[in-house]
This record gives sequence, structure tokens and C-alpha cells, in this order.
Amino acid sequence: MTWARALAWRLRRQLLDPLESASVADVVGRLGAVPAWPDIAAELAVGLRRRAGRQGDVARALEARELVKAFTFRGATHYMRPHDAGDYLALRASSRMWELASWVKYYDLAPEDWPSFRAYVRKALADGPLTRAELASALGRSRRYRHLRDHLLQGNDTLLKPLTWQGDMGLGPGRDGVATFLRLDRVPGWTGIPDADEAGPRVIEAYVRAYGPAAPGRFPDWLGGGLGVKRRAIARWLDALGDRLAALTIEGDRVLVLREDLDDLEAARASTSVRLLPGRDPWVMGPGTDNPHVVPPDRREAVSRSANLVLARGVVAGTWTIRDGRLDVTWFRASGRISRAALDDECSRLSSFLGRPLELSVA
Repeated sequence: MTWARALAWRLRRQLLDPLESASVADVVGRLGAVPAWPDIAAELAVGLRRRAGRQGDVARALEARELVKAFTFRGATHYMRPHDAGDYLALRASSRMWELASWVKYYDLAPEDWPSFRAYVRKALADGPLTRAELASALGRSRRYRHLRDHLLQGNDTLLKPLTWQGDMGLGPGRDGVATFLRLDRVPGWTGIPDADEAGPRVIEAYVRAYGPAAPGRFPDWLGGGLGVKRRAIARWLDALGDRLAALTIEGDRVLVLREDLDDLEAARASTSVRLLPGRDPWVMGPGTDNPHVVPPDRREAVSRSANLVLARGVVAGTWTIRDGRLDVTWFRASGRISRAALDDECSRLSSFLGRPLELSVA
């Protein structure tokens, strides 16, 4: 086994090589959670994994309630499938950050106040999605929660995050360009918030399926840094998977993969694909931007700046921008020979996705 073959297997798992006619929800389900901001990055991350993806497909899927949008990894908004979202939110809620003394003092909400506050917000959203201003107005009608109105009007999302982590509400489709909030239990397929010990092994399994083979040390970084999960819980969930996980060595690196995927992994052959992806795409965020097999150290600065990415055989090989109808590709010399034909194909795909012509320029 080599990393070139392992990355080819991962490219296939993430619907990057070969491309398939998958639905928006299927793509998001494969990736687990897709960063929702900026909007165009989310559209690109999903659309460029589909044969006939078009800009706006993700927004339409959210409006059709095929996806949910909530504050998840690193406190940022992510798209998830409704029946998967509860698992990720359960892990995010396990930190119980709203019980910190600083939160209690700042928002004047003690831990025992949250059940009533959550119920009040759910009632306010009972008749359908509300904008931030409308939700703030609803808080203003309550003597107990009136003091929270200005926090919302000033754009404070921190107060809202525990409401999504606990499954009370998510972000809905925009209304005349203004974000809305809706009750998650009104979304078809929503299954509620499970116990964290029930959700944890499922989330780890989903991660290994999409981002494996994975180094054991990646799980604390991904779950601990991203979702605020404690290390002892992660160790417990890894133990719960037991023999379902198999350890192997790839070019000196000890990694984990699901045992049932071993034969498929062994059959993988190195990819020759070239793909365009947005900055901070799950392809680099999942394994981590410090993973040298995906992001060579001399190219990490560009990735950290959220530059749009060119992948060659699964490795970051360049960056791209669009300027005045031109697709400008900067190819890292250390990446080897440029496949102009492959870049032309990707330029055509991006042009179709955006619905406007692009002229390729490579430097």
C-alpha cells in the first residue's frame, strides 16, 4: 500500500474520481458536514463533486429541507443531512459551553434557565422560520428574555449556537436576502439529538469511511478541536468500535481504516485526476491542513490563506482564481508536469457550474 493508492481510494469515497450523478444530499452525506460559509465555497465543494452540478443547488436543497444548516465544527455553520445532523450536534453539545461561568454572567442565563429558554424559542418558531429581527422581537415580548434582544440585533451568534447544538433550531433559507431560523423538528428526516456515547462511534465510523486511512492522532484534533469533545470520550468511542477498525502501515505511517473496507482499499490504484476545489474544502480540512500527504509543507501557507485549490492525484498542486472572465491557475513547480488537457476539462466544468464562459490561463 502507498499513499498514492490510499488517496485514490479517498478520492473515490469523496466522489472526486470518478465523478458521479449524486444528489446534493448524497454528496453532503459522504462528507459528513460541509462548511456553509462563504456561500460560493459550499456550492463549489458540493457542485464540483457532481457531474451536472450548478451554482445554487445547495441553496435549493436547503430550501427543500433536504439539508439542515447549523453551527457545528469550530462554531461555524455547516450543511448536513437531516438524519446525520443529530450525531454531530450531540457531540458539539457535549461540551455544554453555555454552563460556563462567563456565559452565565454575560447572558444572565443559569444552566437551569436553559430548558425554559429553549422552549420559548421553539414556541416563537412554531409558525415557521423567523429572521434575526423577528426572533429578537419575540424575545423582546418576554420580560424574562427581553435583555437578550439587543444581543441578536447586534449580530451576536454565540447565544444562538447552543440552541442549534441542542437541536432546537437551525438556519433556514434566506428570505429576500436575509437569513432565517427554523425549528429542526419540522425538517423531514430529523431524528433528534441522541446520547453522545451513541453518536460518537457513528461519527468516527463516518469519518474513517470518507477521510481514511486516518492516523489515530487525527481523531482528537478533528473531534476535540472541531467539536470540543474530550479526549477520554474519543478513546471510549474508538474502543467501542473494537475490531471494526483495522490498523495498517502506509509508507511508515500507522493508520486506521474500517476492516470491511480493507479489500476495497487494497484494490485501489493511483489516480491521475486533476480537480478544482474551493479553499478550505473538506478534502483538506478533514485530514487537516498539516497532513503532508495532502498538503505538502511548502504549500501549506496557500491553503491556510483559504486559496482555491488545484488537486493533482489528490495532492494540492496549485491554486486558482477567477478574474475578468479568466480562470488563472498558479501551478506549483514541485508538483511536476502540468496536465493542460485535464485543466482544460476542469475549466469547462467550472464554466458550466457557474453558467458563464471562462478562459484558462496557467502560470
